[in-house]
Amino acid sequence: MTTLVLLPGLDGTGGLFADFVAALPADITTTVIAYPNSQLLDYAALEAFVRERLPDRPFVLLAESFSGPIGLAIAAAPPPQLRGLVLCCTFAKLPFPFARWMRHLVRAAPMAMLPQSSLDVALLGGQASAPLRARFAATLATVAPEVLKHRALQALQVDVTARLPDIQVPTLYLRARRDRLIGWRALRLLGNGVSSLQTLSFDAPHFLLQVRPVEAAAAVSGFVRATIDR
Repeated sequence: MTTLVLLPGLDGTGGLFADFVAALPADITTTVIAYPNSQLLDYAALEAFVRERLPDRPFVLLAESFSGPIGLAIAAAPPPQLRGLVLCCTFAKLPFPFARWMRHLVRAAPMAMLPQSSLDVALLGGQASAPLRARFAATLATVAPEVLKHRALQALQVDVTARLPDIQVPTLYLRARRDRLIGWRALRLLGNGVSSLQTLSFDAPHFLLQVRPVEAAAAVSGFVRATIDR
């Protein structure tokens, strides 16, 4: 059996991986590393949290959205059993031109100010099924609002671009062409730094694994098998 370790997006629960995991072939086992939902942990603390929970057998690491900097940092100083890295709609640094202004806005605005309908459009593309929208809302409700805000601020400040040249494991980037959150500049930064980076594009919003689980599972499983068999 081949192991795929999954690092979740901003919610940190891993609950939104369900459809993607169900679409993976039976010979790929998954381990989801969920983050504490009531602790204010920065990226360094989360990286340490993840490293302590990585399996002692060959595995591929998949880092979604918020978790990208964690996956990149681990791949830059890899544990012996890491065979490859999958990045999904993520970044080493968010290249927003008004990042400082956005940090002030996030600090000042309560998470509850953002209506669920706006989050659905931004992350799910406004075309997701009713069950997926309901699951998304229920998942967010399990995480303390101050934790979500803290993670958003961490994402706006993180910069692991200096570590990218140290990444030597095969790396696959899953890009969503309709992503309203992570644009092409973030991918360009990764491409300039990670020599092994491959890219696959999908007609999907930011929540690629949730909206296109079957297509994403096929792409990831092919990469995992090729990487483990090297």
